[in-house]
Amino acid sequence: MSWTCPKCERELPKPEQRHYCARVSLNSLFEGRPAELLLVFDKILAEVADWDGVLVGITPNCIVFTRRLTFLVIRPMKKELDLKFYSKIPPPEKPILKSTASGNKVENHIRIALLDDLVPALFIRLRKSYELL
Repeated sequence: MSWTCPKCERELPKPEQRHYCARVSLNSLFEGRPAELLLVFDKILAEVADWDGVLVGITPNCIVFTRRLTFLVIRPMKKELDLKFYSKIPPPEKPILKSTASGNKVENHIRIALLDDLVPALFIRLRKSYELL
């Protein structure tokens, strides 16, 4: 059961969950960035938002995808999107930019900029991050 913050109207997994409480427009995160970044984000959103129990929140710096906990964070940068997701072990192959231990899981970062970067393996990784929860 989700809860909506009365101040920022952000939907969260738990009542009174701690969060960055501010109303932020999705478009403001993509201002001054290549148009293709928004298309890439839209494709990810179209896939991930349909998964059971997914909530999408917008903060001043990123878009946060939660189920019971956060499983994906997308941060628009100047020319690319930084995707942070989780796994049980560090993925050995590229395009993983960085992997860091975080409790009993591993926090991974990938940077993508083009629609061609949206390969099936990426969505498999995101789905596994979702299923960790």
